[in-house]
Amino acid sequence: MSACHAGLDCVQTSEWAVGWRPLVVKRVSCGCPPARNQGEPVTVRICEVGPRDGLQNEPDHLSPRVRAEFVDRLSATGLASVEVVSFVNPARVPQMSGAEEVCAAVRPVDGVDHVALVLNERGYTRLAATRCVEARMAFCVTETFNQRNQGRAVERSLVEAAAIVAAAHADGRRASITLAASFGCPFEGAVDPGRVLAIAERAAATGADELIFADTIGVGVPRQVTRLLTGAAGLGIPIGLHLHNTRNTGYANAIAGLEAGVSVLDSSVAGIGGCPFAPNATGNIATEDLVYLLEGQGVSTGVDLDALLSVSAWITEVLGRQLPGQLLHAGRFP
Repeated sequence: MSACHAGLDCVQTSEWAVGWRPLVVKRVSCGCPPARNQGEPVTVRICEVGPRDGLQNEPDHLSPRVRAEFVDRLSATGLASVEVVSFVNPARVPQMSGAEEVCAAVRPVDGVDHVALVLNERGYTRLAATRCVEARMAFCVTETFNQRNQGRAVERSLVEAAAIVAAAHADGRRASITLAASFGCPFEGAVDPGRVLAIAERAAATGADELIFADTIGVGVPRQVTRLLTGAAGLGIPIGLHLHNTRNTGYANAIAGLEAGVSVLDSSVAGIGGCPFAPNATGNIATEDLVYLLEGQGVSTGVDLDALLSVSAWITEVLGRQLPGQLLHAGRFP
């Protein structure tokens, strides 16, 4: 892939194939993310969100014991991070009730970070009493969605995010910030990327360890991903993506993010998941499908795909229905 030159139009040539021809992607008005050097080893960290985002929209509520077993099984696959719970109001998200019980029952595993999502300072106070090593603070970039999801204005969530990052660092924990609905809102429609980047700049200024752009309702396409990540490249903070496959664009968006230099990709085993406060927000990209894709692209994830497929089969049996992930049904190749 050819590199860009500031101030000039650029042409980047992918080495993927469409039929027998190489795919050439033209991007006008330079500002594209820098291409990865040929021969440079590419790695990406996968954060498994199945026990949290995957289960929070399920009609069946699994017990803390079963959810802890889910985390333990995932932690044995080589995943670097597993999001075990969210510390939210159980009256609003009953699937996440008993979060402290889950955290207490999960077995620590060397090399695996058990992380949790919080929406406010009250949630962080609960997290601080557990062994979770990272707080993932999340809020929506649009006012309507943020009010419906967590009952706050975006400005208040930004202030709380700064306080949570400071508290986590004082406690010796990592802290990341996820900007939900970065690619589109179920209530306000298209989201101005300028607004997202302005919020991202303030989020980065909190000193967070990582900033994650979330396609919460699965409306984004690769061009949006490239533009948003290009705009965020100067923030001086590792960038991640949280992707849903609602409109079957999630895996293409993951590749676009990889080309733009993301350090982490969120995914959910078997493709389970969704947001209970966003209409028609279906599952995340499936972790096993993502790992298969990345391995084929020569990207190192450190994940044992066969072990991951075993977990996918297990959670499929637990939930009692066919789940969205494709690799479990189609099988590995060759």
